[in-house]
Amino acid sequence: MTADVHDVIVIGGGQMGLSLGYYLRRAGMDYVILDAEDGPGGAWRHGWDSLRLFSPAGYSSLPGWLMPPPTHAGYPMRDDVLDYLTRYEARYELPIRRPVHVQTVRRGPDHLEPITDHGCFATKMVISATGNWSHPYIPDIPGRDIFKGEQMHSARYRDPEPFAGQTVLVVGGGNSGAQIMAEVAPVAHALWVTTEDPLFLPDDVDGRVLFERAVARMKAGPEDMPVGGIGDIVMVPPVKDARARGDLKTVRPFRQMTANGVIWSDGSKMAVDAIIWCTGFRPALAHLADLDVVEPDGRVLVQGQRSIKEPRLWLAGYGDWTGPGSATLMGAARTARDLVKELSTKAFSGS
Repeated sequence: MTADVHDVIVIGGGQMGLSLGYYLRRAGMDYVILDAEDGPGGAWRHGWDSLRLFSPAGYSSLPGWLMPPPTHAGYPMRDDVLDYLTRYEARYELPIRRPVHVQTVRRGPDHLEPITDHGCFATKMVISATGNWSHPYIPDIPGRDIFKGEQMHSARYRDPEPFAGQTVLVVGGGNSGAQIMAEVAPVAHALWVTTEDPLFLPDDVDGRVLFERAVARMKAGPEDMPVGGIGDIVMVPPVKDARARGDLKTVRPFRQMTANGVIWSDGSKMAVDAIIWCTGFRPALAHLADLDVVEPDGRVLVQGQRSIKEPRLWLAGYGDWTGPGSATLMGAARTARDLVKELSTKAFSGS
């Protein structure tokens, strides 16, 4: 089988893949982006219908072209982001092939070999930018496998209508839990289950503050850690409305699931129709298994964005461990810029 050869192959065509494509194009490098999705947008294709950004369009943009302000009031919605990402990749004529699923990446004598459902590729450098969305995390609660009701991770949630009139538990104290609880509570008997009381940011704090806080945390030494969590809940309008209705009260986790519901820590039982797990994601790195670089915690040891165990492999967009704020639109641009600058130096120096 003849391999499709390039200097750099980016795996993943979401916001990070597009940012990388922009800078690789500017650097004059021979590259291709392999994307498993059917169309543009990456993980944004799968966000719930009412998903809203935490910051203005101009502060949520990829490199080279600001996101146009939305035609509606407030910060951009999911569909605004999808439209922007679609137009962005067309604007810069980025070499994206989709849908192409990378099954594994193997070592060659002087190159890496991404093996896909559309053939074999060969490259000097691989940048993995598959993100987290395709690897949702659900805790292993006793009895979860026998529960007969609906179980849905936030990755698959779209709108509250299927849960109308039902008893629903929304599990998880982050932003997704707060936003989904805010729109499920008016149509269902909903309880918000969190390990501890959620932390709500002041009403005037948005994505701009969160990003700068993330950067400060990454730069700070152990004796100089800034105060304030970057994962605290942003008070977007639907969450503010839920607060006004009194719908943001929480209960502590149940200890076990049954066929028809849950058992709380005090031993009491409750019948439940559905559980929406807003319990986060893990890095989607199954395609790197053959390289033996994924640690027990699900991450890859990196120096900057470069794998320590496999120097021809780079990672971006999985969280702060691959660049401050790198899983955000704005952070993706900065991470991509720094990564491509370093990669270009390594590639041209032969190191």
